[in-house]
Amino acid sequence: MTVTSRDDRSIFGVIEDICEKYPRKPAIIYLGEKFSYSKMRDLVRRFAGALSDLGVRVNDKVMIYIANCPQFLVAYFGIQEIGAIPVPVSPIYTPFELEYMVNDSGAETIICQDTNFRYVTEVFEGNKLKRIIVTNLTDLLPWWKRTIGRALDKVPKGVVKKTSQVYFFSDLIRKYPNQPPKLTIKADEQLASILYTGGTTGSPRGVPSSHAKMLCSLKDYEDLTKDYILEGGDDVLLIAISLFHMMGQEAILGWGLGRGISVVLMPVPQVDAILDAIQMYKVTIFTGVPALYRMILGNDRLKSYDLSSLKYCWCGGDVLPSDLFKRWHETFRIPLYQNYGTTEMGCITLSPLDRFPLIGSIGLPVASKQIRVVNPDTLEEVPANKVGELLVTSEYGTQACYWNKTEETSECFVEVDGRTWNLTNDYVRIDETRNVFYVDRSADIIKYKGYRVSCSEIEAILLSLKVVKEACVIGVPDPAVGELIKAIVVLRENTRGVDASELIKWCREKLAPYKIPDYIEFRDMLPKSKVGKLLRREIREEERRRWLKGK
Repeated sequence: MTVTSRDDRSIFGVIEDICEKYPRKPAIIYLGEKFSYSKMRDLVRRFAGALSDLGVRVNDKVMIYIANCPQFLVAYFGIQEIGAIPVPVSPIYTPFELEYMVNDSGAETIICQDTNFRYVTEVFEGNKLKRIIVTNLTDLLPWWKRTIGRALDKVPKGVVKKTSQVYFFSDLIRKYPNQPPKLTIKADEQLASILYTGGTTGSPRGVPSSHAKMLCSLKDYEDLTKDYILEGGDDVLLIAISLFHMMGQEAILGWGLGRGISVVLMPVPQVDAILDAIQMYKVTIFTGVPALYRMILGNDRLKSYDLSSLKYCWCGGDVLPSDLFKRWHETFRIPLYQNYGTTEMGCITLSPLDRFPLIGSIGLPVASKQIRVVNPDTLEEVPANKVGELLVTSEYGTQACYWNKTEETSECFVEVDGRTWNLTNDYVRIDETRNVFYVDRSADIIKYKGYRVSCSEIEAILLSLKVVKEACVIGVPDPAVGELIKAIVVLRENTRGVDASELIKWCREKLAPYKIPDYIEFRDMLPKSKVGKLLRREIREEERRRWLKGK
């Protein structure tokens, strides 16, 4: 993949070129079925034509509310091909979360699974939604595989009520020919996606990303690995991380479809299925979060699988513990390379493949990004090996804003020396050789199994319950998942009969499963500063000391 011009290149343009070069090569391997690059292009064009005929226009937002499957990629590229904007979100979001993102993004079309169709119908009225496109995870598999899967009760299936606003994915790709309208875009201006990340005020923030931003990251991936992962080569990439995350999208494009590499796509990160797929398809490239690598090492049947094909294993989404790094290397005799980035900026650092990675380093800054480590109070750069907050900028790597969030934009994007920099809220240090070492994160963000969980979002949900007077959410260290979620709650005076189970139930109704507190602690008061600001970091340190004492 080579970016020839910022004015006439796009993500779907790159994929079109790859499909032209390697039409017969498998692009996606999903539940045992192989989809060639030619087949993928045909499906994308058919879906793009269907969207256009349904009335989806340039810059319209289309929400993708489905798990990892070929339909996700067909939708993602098809939406872009007609100049609309994909808005991928987690397929396990509750109606409460979904409605907020539909309204905030202004999405008029949503693509969902039949299993979460009911959630969509709950939020359909009262917002801008005009149409629902429904799919089942097996829609693109042969009829006989679908039949066997359902007979063995292996295929989840939801009830769908057909109305004039409901369309079926499988009907659309059969009905429309692969003749989408021709489109010329300006990569700097046209949005490739809007992704949602945790907010500091209790609401998720939409991050708009241009085609230029995504192309920058893909160029960084290519430059780092071009001498090791050849375009159109025999490497095989396995993707088990979620495609609605920036990390998943960059990985599948940068190491897979954007390079003419075959991609094994897993609908869920189930360890035995992953190990079986690595063995069956001779997977050479794998990417995951620390919790997934720990689960693989802890699998009782690990030694029964032949994983000798693995060459490059990448880890991102959370801090990689040194013991996990060492255990992986001792077990497989290959290292875990690091990949660090943010939703706002995309890929920021990568471990180079021409050397053994330094333990604790998250890699070197990629070519398209400039970084600084600064004093968070003064924004003055700190010396080498001193800890500070990470600032990142790029020539065209960000729209320098959050979608419909003026206040949070001003808090997280700052002007320094005539350029707009993103305040990452991550604390790092850089040594003399430019290796970056992750030290800590903002006290407002918890990393659970690679997910970025906003403390403020959970606190806002707890505070919406009338009996809760104050709430503080923190992360409790846990080697298996990164951090567990703990909520410390102060109830209103004279409250009776309210226990932790009631608060957990309230959270389950409003939040995705990975955001639900693991622990609830009740207190009479919470520590605050002289101006009344919650001292979350102080509470977090208190909990960390308690955890260390109990080890």
